[in-house]
Amino acid sequence: MPNLRRHSALLALTAAGLLWGLTVPLSKLVLEWLDGGTLTAVRFALAAPVLALIARRHLRAAFTPRILAAGAIGYGVVIVLQNAGIERTSVSHAALIVGATPALVALTAAATGRGRSGTTAWMGFALALAGVAIVAGGGGGASTLGGDAIVLLSVTISATFVVIQPSLLRGRDPFAVTAVQMIGGGVAALPSALAEGVPQAPVGSTPVLALAALAFAGTIGPFALFAYGQARVQPQLAGAFLNLEPLVGTAAGALAFGDPFGPAQLAGAVVILAGIVLSTGEGSRTRTRRAPAAAQPVAAVTVEACTDSSRSTWPGRRRPSVAVVAEVGAASRT
Repeated sequence: MPNLRRHSALLALTAAGLLWGLTVPLSKLVLEWLDGGTLTAVRFALAAPVLALIARRHLRAAFTPRILAAGAIGYGVVIVLQNAGIERTSVSHAALIVGATPALVALTAAATGRGRSGTTAWMGFALALAGVAIVAGGGGGASTLGGDAIVLLSVTISATFVVIQPSLLRGRDPFAVTAVQMIGGGVAALPSALAEGVPQAPVGSTPVLALAALAFAGTIGPFALFAYGQARVQPQLAGAFLNLEPLVGTAAGALAFGDPFGPAQLAGAVVILAGIVLSTGEGSRTRTRRAPAAAQPVAAVTVEACTDSSRSTWPGRRRPSVAVVAEVGAASRT
């Protein structure tokens, strides 16, 4: 039974990483039909009700101004910027830049006094950021330095969101918090969507199918699968599966979109992957205050022991229970 439980968790984490890797190429397809702000608003309008239905009993506790504001910035502003960057650069470049999120999370946590990392981890973070610079400087295809910079800006804001997310999730249902934050993100994207005007009818069914896949398979699915998997394995092991995202995105860009993958892109990808391996290896010890190892931009789960005296049936003693707090972030995943 323990082995079956572990295997099911690993399968769920693998599926989550693969699905998140498809978000950038799927967004690229939809952006041929919808502009960035409209895509953000529609994406959250489709995904939020499903999560809200799942967590309907816990929505009231999660519906606070602070959580709404965090979602407006961490989801709305981040995804609008990411879509703007994807419109101006290649799928491969965007996917590899998003792969630097763990490094930026650690830098932000250290700068704000919310976490610390070991020497090996910092070496990995530095390598990952260097790889981003190599990829951005390599050019090629439909990529532009301006587009790469916009994607990097969105990732930087997302990293800040990930650092503050544990305090918002503490004591609340993770799916309810995510649903409320998606509502905030959709509202934040409305001004941009309105400025873009009414979208034209899609040319063919491909953008419509890509939008449906992005909203459900690229948003709802990964959050649920990752939360399931990480609740059953160590956070460090779960985090390693997020490394599938830049690999899948880069492969999709080269195979499906014809993005060039020359020596510069290959060198940058190798450096980014080397940085990821170092930062998630056994020698890394990234810690966030009151939370486990540095949270990824999508989701992280910590298991905290707590007591529930109101339900205890042991005379004079408190029966231990387990509270699972899921730290869900976005961006990225977008």
